Amino acid sequence: MPGRILIIDTIATNRIVLKVKMLAAQFAVDACASKGEAIKMIEENRPDLILVNLSDASQDQHSLCRDLRRSAVSTSIAIIAVGVTDTCRARFAALDAGADDVLPHPINDALLLARIRSLLRVRSTSQELMLRESTSRALGFEENKTAFEGASRIAILSHNAGDAQLLNSSLRAGLRNAITVLHPNDALLGDESGAGRDLFVINAATACQGEGGLFGLVSDLRARTPTRLTMQLVVVPADAPEVAAMFLDLGADDVVPVTSGTDEISLRAKRLIARKRQHDRLRDTVRNGLNAAVTDPLTGLFNRRYVEPHLARLAEQSRKSGRELAVMMIDIDHFKTVNDTHGHAAGDQVLIALADRLRENLRAVDLVARMGGEEFLVAMPGTSVGDARMAADRLCELVNATPFDLGPGLPMLKVTVSVGVALSGQLNPESSAINKICDRADKALYAAKSAGRDQVAFSKSAA
Repeated sequence: MPGRILIIDTIATNRIVLKVKMLAAQFAVDACASKGEAIKMIEENRPDLILVNLSDASQDQHSLCRDLRRSAVSTSIAIIAVGVTDTCRARFAALDAGADDVLPHPINDALLLARIRSLLRVRSTSQELMLRESTSRALGFEENKTAFEGASRIAILSHNAGDAQLLNSSLRAGLRNAITVLHPNDALLGDESGAGRDLFVINAATACQGEGGLFGLVSDLRARTPTRLTMQLVVVPADAPEVAAMFLDLGADDVVPVTSGTDEISLRAKRLIARKRQHDRLRDTVRNGLNAAVTDPLTGLFNRRYVEPHLARLAEQSRKSGRELAVMMIDIDHFKTVNDTHGHAAGDQVLIALADRLRENLRAVDLVARMGGEEFLVAMPGTSVGDARMAADRLCELVNATPFDLGPGLPMLKVTVSVGVALSGQLNPESSAINKICDRADKALYAAKSAGRDQVAFSKSAA
């Protein structure tokens, strides 16, 4: 499902140009000229990201940015300020007003799209964590008590000792936290150098000259378990927007021009550290409160107890956004034969492997659960009929494509699944309505099995 973007600009030509670019990038787009129009559009069709032009001297657009950030309706929506003068003072003013990033005029299209992709990834992660945390509270688990938070741990990664010292001075002036300086290669040596850090500040000010494999460093840090959750702020050349775009697409959380002042660097660093700590708290709540009670011990998926309250939240989210919720019921064909022929241990291996394939090939925001026996549920928010059909067909193919390993001494086994799909329409979040969509998906699953198995069927209301 593409993200929805709201463009706020008093100049019609600017709105048209930006809208064309966003539509070409396959985003859903709304556009308006004033704060009043913007608030109305946000209430009626909540966007995932706002592009606001702050350059109009006749309007107090910084005040608009602050109001958007303070409003309960729009506080969690990502904001990119565009059209700002390319000076340290102007960039900091926009960031201080509440923008997540600032793109001076003229806007570089590659950097704009990379920044949008980056912020939408952040939004998706935050929404998923907050949604799961709210479900844990609905199930009766207490929210974790806020522990004392000590000084954040920051590492500066730089090939150049002089540049590292300048960054160190800037960060110490603004943050007063524990800061160490490392050679970039040292960050990849092992757990001691990366584990537990809140932020890497990576000096890539000369990256356009191909210095030191820093593109690979960013993706390596993001891929490795000890460092994958550590925030990354990359200092980039001031006149190389394509370099900044590449770092964002490789996994950097934020980029800052090398010409930026201490205030801007410190503000960006503080925001990344705050985001990491929020995400850490949400992960801890989900991990500690839910695992034992609502996780299927065999597959590691959520169980039936978790499904109903979480589906209720997905349904409420669907109702507010106007985007449909797709629910799939997935059943392993002839599973009893697997158990009877090869034993229950082999059947367990099939269940575990199927759970892994489902989990690894769906989005973080999608719900995957084992409902019991050989039946699984997948719930996909923000999913149209066409998207649901493609996803269901793809999951069937993923199961069919590779035989399942049943364990030592047993042959590889080809397994197929049947899938029933139902879509929410204008679903209400009450439990009776939640049960209705599950019942429709169950009936579609029965239709798929009756038609010969190894196929997808839709409920009549979603066909």
